[in-house]
Amino acid sequence: MSSIKNHPQNAPVALVSQSRPRFPWRRILLSAVGLYAFYCFIHGVPLLASPLPSYTGPHGVGAIDLEVPLNGGPLRVAEAVHKTTGQPVFEVETLLATVYYPTDRDFRSRKPRYRWIPRPISLTAQGYARLAGLDNFITRPIFTVALWAVGGAVTIPAEVDAPLLRHGSGHDSFPVTIFSHGDVSSRTDYTQFLAELASRGHVIVAMEHRDGSGPGSIVKTSANSPGRHVPPLRLSDVQRPDPDIAMNFDRDAFKRAQLAFRDAEFHAAADLLHAINNGTPILNTRDPVTTLPSWTGRLNTSHLTLAGHSFGATGALQALTTTLSPSPVAGWILDPGKSSGPLNPNATVPILVVHSNSWSRTVSPFYNRPHFDTVRDLVRAVPAPSWFLTSIGTAHPSVTDAPLIEPLLLSWTTGTTLDVREALREYVRVVDDFFHYVRDGKERGILSEKATHHQYDEWVSEEREREFPRALARLWQIHVTPSNQTRPMEHPVEL
Repeated sequence: MSSIKNHPQNAPVALVSQSRPRFPWRRILLSAVGLYAFYCFIHGVPLLASPLPSYTGPHGVGAIDLEVPLNGGPLRVAEAVHKTTGQPVFEVETLLATVYYPTDRDFRSRKPRYRWIPRPISLTAQGYARLAGLDNFITRPIFTVALWAVGGAVTIPAEVDAPLLRHGSGHDSFPVTIFSHGDVSSRTDYTQFLAELASRGHVIVAMEHRDGSGPGSIVKTSANSPGRHVPPLRLSDVQRPDPDIAMNFDRDAFKRAQLAFRDAEFHAAADLLHAINNGTPILNTRDPVTTLPSWTGRLNTSHLTLAGHSFGATGALQALTTTLSPSPVAGWILDPGKSSGPLNPNATVPILVVHSNSWSRTVSPFYNRPHFDTVRDLVRAVPAPSWFLTSIGTAHPSVTDAPLIEPLLLSWTTGTTLDVREALREYVRVVDDFFHYVRDGKERGILSEKATHHQYDEWVSEEREREFPRALARLWQIHVTPSNQTRPMEHPVEL
């Protein structure tokens, strides 16, 4: 075969090929990735995620981290120790929480914004690796790098240590809510939802549970202490102090211990709100805050609401009958847990239960009954006006920040069909409507509608299907309202 140079007609092609710079596709791809990473670093935006959006309510949002020792000292809620260390695992020492609250929209704090993933990232990454059963010296750096790439640069767009919304703004006192996060999550997983409520005039205490359900936390009993690492717990990590009965700590006992731990944290959060409102000095073992003295008398603790998502919803439902001072007046319960223990059927105050579409659609056995039926009948039996609804087109994570940060990934993995921002707006709207009902007794929005589906996806009648606005039917199914609550429970809910 003759070479190109032996064919004059090919000379221009040879000249062009020899003069063209060679950029293999790998080099081009790496260069593009490098430039993108450099851009993200310079501008402080997430590498592989979307930043959290600004809040849409009429007020700005402030945030403070507080960690306070329990009144009366550490409280052991269950006799259990870690198999490796022999140390107690269900002893509550402090309460850690982020408080979201309304502030002036024009205020800008000089303090840096809180990180969505608390530092050190390696602690959270190791926790997730442990929960996945992949915790070793090889996988830890991989989890850390992946977690940093996904959300390491994400910040919470609330003004740190901002002053509470000033007097004369129409809000001289604010209703307060204590919120409990789900299993395998933390207080920072719900920042957008909770802060949106704060931008509408609510004070929300987002607790960080140290019951072993999160990816990891650090307990600081004093401002100068380095802190004690609390890793995630699995059932296999725990045993009774007496080795002769070590095998008796089963899954039900494990969940009961975690719920008892959360109960103590609910109590501590209520105590904290009471102390802030009374002007009692707060011993905060985290970063110092300056604005709390001006909060005296500004919290309406007579309108205390308890709330939670997933395992946190189960805990909030239980705490409605155990938190006594100040006592709660209502509860909103999002996707109560299917594997987090029995649901408390003894609530006597108004409750709002909202299921994501995936939570209602999936038929799950729950103590010998479908989970959906248990929740519906529980709400029917509450002696105070209550609601049970399903948010159409949503999935279990829809109320968290995850769909906002990774919208395509969450849509692909969960099958959600509702736009993530629209879904969050609907959650915020229905909870805000419930807040207004608790305050003034007036039903509005979706809460003013009659039931549409006593069973998921089965209309109560053709007439109801025709009259229910299509714009609402695209978003909601209504299972229980105060008007159909008088039915007795068809089956007792197990304690």
